[in-house]
Amino acid sequence: MPPVFAHGRLRLYLLKLLDEAPRHGYEVIRLLEERFQGLYAPSAGTVYPRLSKLEAEGQVTHATEGGRKVYSITEAGRAELADRSGELADLELEIRDSVTELAAEIRSDVRGAAGDLRREMRAAASASATQVGEDDSWQAAKEELRKARQEWKEQARRAKDESRRAREEAQAARRQAREAQDRAREEVQRIAGQLQEQFAKSGGVLGSLAGAWLGGAQSPGAGAGAGADQPSDQRSDRASGWAVDLSATGDPARDLDRLLDRFRDEVRDAARDHGVTAARVAEARDHLAAAAARLSATFGSRP
Repeated sequence: MPPVFAHGRLRLYLLKLLDEAPRHGYEVIRLLEERFQGLYAPSAGTVYPRLSKLEAEGQVTHATEGGRKVYSITEAGRAELADRSGELADLELEIRDSVTELAAEIRSDVRGAAGDLRREMRAAASASATQVGEDDSWQAAKEELRKARQEWKEQARRAKDESRRAREEAQAARRQAREAQDRAREEVQRIAGQLQEQFAKSGGVLGSLAGAWLGGAQSPGAGAGAGADQPSDQRSDRASGWAVDLSATGDPARDLDRLLDRFRDEVRDAARDHGVTAARVAEARDHLAAAAARLSATFGSRP
């Protein structure tokens, strides 16, 4: 039988269960069994070591209640869930496929058992052909066959229901991921608008960061800013090395959102570290206007 969870996927699903509510280890095992409609139940030796590893990585934490550890997801764990929302949707589909495979194996086992039972019944019937009516063993064999058929039908029904539920949850997860991405874009646009309003009279610290990010872009009249007296090759070198730690995800829109988040965080850190004055806000506004114009031209040009 193929593994129910591919490598690393059980970790992701444990984070999903803990994101729903704090739970102790036995409850996690029971929930997994319920999600698979009783067709799969992980052992304590599978679940508890992974919970301990997640805790060591800072993804979950625990509190002791009634002598048992109750695990809760941390902000770092929620951040990983949000970052892997698309992978979580694929995992829901994988769970559905695993349930289908498990159900198919059960059906095969039931058919084999039913075939063996039929052969035993025929042998018993042949041996007792001279008897009048059916004896107790014949009746017992018929009852066993009836129970086997009923059990197979019930397991097949449960597998079908779980497959449909997993498909619906996967579709909902994909929809939520798209909505979260749309909300993130709207938040970036909102923050950009707030920066223009709140830093309408910013100083050179914020402007320098904007210029460095765009390769030393300057607005008209801003040549006296913090980066104006630096050679252009130095500013270009500094900009080319900015945010290189953010590896590409394969989704350009998501990559742009991450760059904007990094830019916003660095601007805020600089303002907090060096202070915000009316003069600095004014100069920052000039730099941000130049940055916005240059980026608009970049995205407005043909690829």
